[in-house]
Amino acid sequence: MSEKKEPGVWQGFKAFLMRGNVVDLAVAVVIGAAFTNIVNSVVKGVINPLVGAFGTQSLDSYSSCLKGPCTGTGDSATGVRILWGSVLGATLTFLITAAVVYFLMVLPMSKYLARQEARRKAKEGTQEVVEVSELEVLKEIRDALVAQRGSGHDRP
Repeated sequence: MSEKKEPGVWQGFKAFLMRGNVVDLAVAVVIGAAFTNIVNSVVKGVINPLVGAFGTQSLDSYSSCLKGPCTGTGDSATGVRILWGSVLGATLTFLITAAVVYFLMVLPMSKYLARQEARRKAKEGTQEVVEVSELEVLKEIRDALVAQRGSGHDRP
C-alpha cells in the first residue's frame, strides 16, 4: 500500500510565491517606494516654495505654542509646541500621491475596463439578437412547411 506524500513546506512556499497576486503586490510596493521619492521631491521643490511665498519656506517650521513660553529648538526647547506644519506637509504629500494615483492609474484603468465590459455586452447582445432572429426564421420555416403539408393533404 503506497502512502500519499503531502507537499512539503518548500513546495507550499514556492506555490505561494508563484501566485500572480504576490508578484503584483511586490511590484506595486517597489513602484510605490520609487513614486514616494518623486512626490516628496515635488512637495519640497514646488509646494514648499509656493507656501514660502506667503510665509516660511519649510512647512515644518509652522507651529503653535500650546503652553508657553515656547523658545528654542530640539532638546533646549521650552513649552509645549504643536508642529502642525509637518502634519500639513504630510497631508499635502498624501493628497498629491492619491491624486496622481487616481488620475494617472485608477481613472484610466476604470475607463478601459468599462469600455471592455461595454464591448463584451455589445458582443453578447448581438449574439442574442442573431439567435432570436434565427429562431424566428426557423419558426417561419416550420409554419410554411406545416402550411404546405396542410394544403397538399387537402388535394385529391
